[in-house]
Amino acid sequence: MREHPVIEARGWGWRHAGRRHWAVRGLDLVVNAGERVLLLGPSGAGKSTLLAALAGLLRAPESGDEEGRLLVGGVPAAEAPGHAGLVFQDPSSALVMGRVGDEVAFGLENRAVPAAEIWPRVGRALAAVGLSYPLTRSTEQLSGGEQQRLAIADVVAAAPRLWLLDEPTANLDPPGTALVRETLRAVLGRRDNTLVLVEHKVEPALELVERVVVLGAEGALVADGSPAEVFSSHAPALRAAGVWAPGPAPERLSPPRTGGDPVIRAEGVSVRYPGTEFPAVESADLAAYSGQVLALTGPNGSGKSSLALVLASLLAPSAGSVRFLSGGPPGPYTKWRARELVRWVGTVFQEPEHQFVASTVEDELLVGPRRAGASSAAARRRVTELMERLRLTALARANPFTLSGGEKRRLSVATALATEPALLVLDEPTFGQDASTWDELVALLAEQRDAGRAVICVTHDEQLVGALADREARMHAGRLTELAGTRANRSLAERPSGAAALG
Repeated sequence: MREHPVIEARGWGWRHAGRRHWAVRGLDLVVNAGERVLLLGPSGAGKSTLLAALAGLLRAPESGDEEGRLLVGGVPAAEAPGHAGLVFQDPSSALVMGRVGDEVAFGLENRAVPAAEIWPRVGRALAAVGLSYPLTRSTEQLSGGEQQRLAIADVVAAAPRLWLLDEPTANLDPPGTALVRETLRAVLGRRDNTLVLVEHKVEPALELVERVVVLGAEGALVADGSPAEVFSSHAPALRAAGVWAPGPAPERLSPPRTGGDPVIRAEGVSVRYPGTEFPAVESADLAAYSGQVLALTGPNGSGKSSLALVLASLLAPSAGSVRFLSGGPPGPYTKWRARELVRWVGTVFQEPEHQFVASTVEDELLVGPRRAGASSAAARRRVTELMERLRLTALARANPFTLSGGEKRRLSVATALATEPALLVLDEPTFGQDASTWDELVALLAEQRDAGRAVICVTHDEQLVGALADREARMHAGRLTELAGTRANRSLAERPSGAAALG
């Protein structure tokens, strides 16, 4: 008897509830057991939708409209949940337990794994992804990148035959990225394991796959073949569509800028969370200057996002001080009201959903300008411009929470830019972008710098650092150092953190 393909789509389409446009439509695709597939396409092409459907998470008519057939192992995907392991684009959305060990054990318990096998498998999975914390470590105390590793450990422990990975390395530092790839090579060594991988870091991912499938802007299949075939035969079309392809890194936009006056200065800043043994940030000194881009880099869990929240006045430091030096209301920076803060500081959270407050994309973008006192006409002009530049116009009436990961990130960046503040603090601003939207985001940030604003980017995106950063400060275990020069022209010599070194 002939074995069914692992994945079979015949004229399949999906439209999310409340949306006019189909996320995917007319998809014909067959994936057989043991194949390793890299799934590419522009932001919003429906890649994450397809993975969610294959994992059995989309059901019509409750969560949307479906047409055609989508089968996994010959069974409708919605009727066989649990047959695949899915790592979401946003790892925090998949975590259900409060402790690291319990999180991995939860999935095994749901799969009825014998009790004696559960905890050894938990330990092996956590070691495979480089999470060495105690099993009792709170999942809320993990950084975004560490949460991503934990989500991957869930799948490693479950050992499914179908692996669905949605940008599994997007929030990881280079060592974490390398470790995940080594883990995938090991666990996918069995030929009956099937992989569908969505990645924007295309070139390093090629060593894991043997087939490339490209979806177009409306989710239809536009290319399918070996990596060599797809990237040689379809290279111009892929570039035109904004699909990342192997090649040289983007060129630097301009020579490094020295910057003008200091906009913000942090001195001796420390952050210690309740119940933790070590501070997330320890005695950090840092200044950001007008007309300059500062990249804040470092390993997952090193304290970058915590320091960014302090710099944005969204988290009070446990020790030290932060002074805003470019105007603003009187009184301590950490005591500013939201209406005052939004005029002077634009912030992008590591998880964009945490900052959405409106029910449509357009209304979300209007919140900041309205609070800052802009006229209705001026606010709408600014919002219209941002939506057009960041390919959000067609989504103006969509609920922000229904967007793809890349679309959510562009919306969160647009909300920070909408009020044209003096300081921008952006956590992973280029996450989830195709080549076209990446270019537009970087161009927008360069315009903010050229207009005299101070821009701080927390990032693992080495291309962003190389193309735009005027300075780079690196964190490790809560401590801060600044690298001499930029990636374009430095010797990699580091100097210790301190007021003199960091301005």
